[in-house]
Amino acid sequence: MMHSYFGQKYKLISSVNFDEFMKALGVGLITRKAANAVTPTVELKKDGDNFVLVTSSTFKTTEMKFSPGQEFDEERADGAKVKSVCTFEGNTLKQVQKAQDGSEVTYVREFGPEEMKAVMTTKDVTCTRVYKAQ
Repeated sequence: MMHSYFGQKYKLISSVNFDEFMKALGVGLITRKAANAVTPTVELKKDGDNFVLVTSSTFKTTEMKFSPGQEFDEERADGAKVKSVCTFEGNTLKQVQKAQDGSEVTYVREFGPEEMKAVMTTKDVTCTRVYKAQ
């Protein structure tokens, strides 16, 4: 069950195709270089009926607050304004993000006792990032 992973911090240990993923989103070169240089920590917290996914690094810290199944406004780390919906399936957090231009990004974050795996897809580009439990 997901609640066993609330408050658990996960640190990035591997990243495959992240630069291509960011290029597909239209992220500029300087921002991509900075994002590729950091090893963020991810933590999922529960706040009453809501949840908060905190991604922190020396470059930027973002907090995504959501209620499962309810659409919310979000600003991506690259500054783009999007609408997202998050749902839980077992120990997996699935997020579908829609931009104003109609593009869509899907994030599937699978939480486990040793690691958290995030698979991100946009257009025809998929990126896999693995985070180790701290």
